[in-house]
Amino acid sequence: MSAPYFLFPFIAILLWAGNMMVSKLSVNTIDPTAITFWRLVVAVALMSTFVLKPAWRNRAVIVPQLPRLAFLGFLAMALFQCLAYQAAKTTTATSMAIITSLVPLLTMLLSVLLLREAPTVGMLYGGVLSLSGLVYLISSGNPAALLAGGDHVGDLLMLIAALAYALYGVLLRCWHFGLPSWQSTYLQSIAALIFMLPFEFRLPLHTALPNRASLPLIAYAGVLASVVVPYFWVQGVKYLGPNRCSMFMNMLPVVTAVIAVGWFRERLHVYHFLGGGVALLGVLLAQMLRRPLLIDAWRDSEAGEMR
Repeated sequence: MSAPYFLFPFIAILLWAGNMMVSKLSVNTIDPTAITFWRLVVAVALMSTFVLKPAWRNRAVIVPQLPRLAFLGFLAMALFQCLAYQAAKTTTATSMAIITSLVPLLTMLLSVLLLREAPTVGMLYGGVLSLSGLVYLISSGNPAALLAGGDHVGDLLMLIAALAYALYGVLLRCWHFGLPSWQSTYLQSIAALIFMLPFEFRLPLHTALPNRASLPLIAYAGVLASVVVPYFWVQGVKYLGPNRCSMFMNMLPVVTAVIAVGWFRERLHVYHFLGGGVALLGVLLAQMLRRPLLIDAWRDSEAGEMR
């Protein structure tokens, strides 16, 4: 295994952390619907230069799969992004990154429910740990505050976004398209753009159109986050495998926190370290402990009977 291959997921995570900063910068600059729409316009326009012709030649394979590709595009490129931009209004970039890093664990849990995959020991213990850490994080170190209400809208929106992306990952594994990755991404982006059209048209003109301050944010989100990040991530999966690449997701909160503290002067509190650390530890356990849970439970019951 050549060490430079690890740069693929690492660079992807760096750029993804940068996109968290874009989400925060967009709060007072552009509407969440508008930036989602315009980033898709940029991404589709860029990918059209090298994907449109091969996709057209492959249309006989593509057309029967358009409904599924459209639904995937809605989940990952429309719903997830809109919710993330909306969440940025009422939560920190660090919290957004921590919740996003739970996607691998959520994907495993949804795979058990939807694909009937066997649960593992790591899912059980990791899930409990991650849930505990997430509750501690969202409640700012006071879990009782969740029962009393309070303003946790941004964190909850980000959690819904993470669930949407986890569902996207499960369906991507379940539906085998047999398409080159660029064509799949391109068609999903077009579908997401079509989904966003009616919402964009409902915005007032001064809100719907980009301005001088939002143009760099749209460029970053449309080029780097929507085209370059998927390229590096796919290359990482190709050379390192999905399991190794998923480990890099645990770096996202760390990289994001470093940038957010230096850029936005975000203050890191004890609950960020405790809640976020416990949540990430749960994700690591779920990724590392792969023994089937039911076999372990059967062995425990057998051992009990022998006693």
